[in-house]
Amino acid sequence: MKISDIRQLTDEELKSELDRLRRRLFDLRAQSVTEKLEDSTLVAKARRDIARMLTIRRQRDLKGSAEPAAQTSGKRK
Repeated sequence: MKISDIRQLTDEELKSELDRLRRRLFDLRAQSVTEKLEDSTLVAKARRDIARMLTIRRQRDLKGSAEPAAQTSGKRK
């Protein structure tokens, strides 16, 4: 999944997609252990997609927490 596609997701969609990818990674690992996985690059791709989503989620968290601090820092008593 491209980073631009991930940025367009809402927080709720991001959470559900992250859950889906984590489940997919679990399934891929199980297939890898049982030697039924045909394309071994799928595990790495799933891990990268999860990392991208976690990065976007963290950026949103930091952006949300930085805005109130920026608003109050400009005011002096």
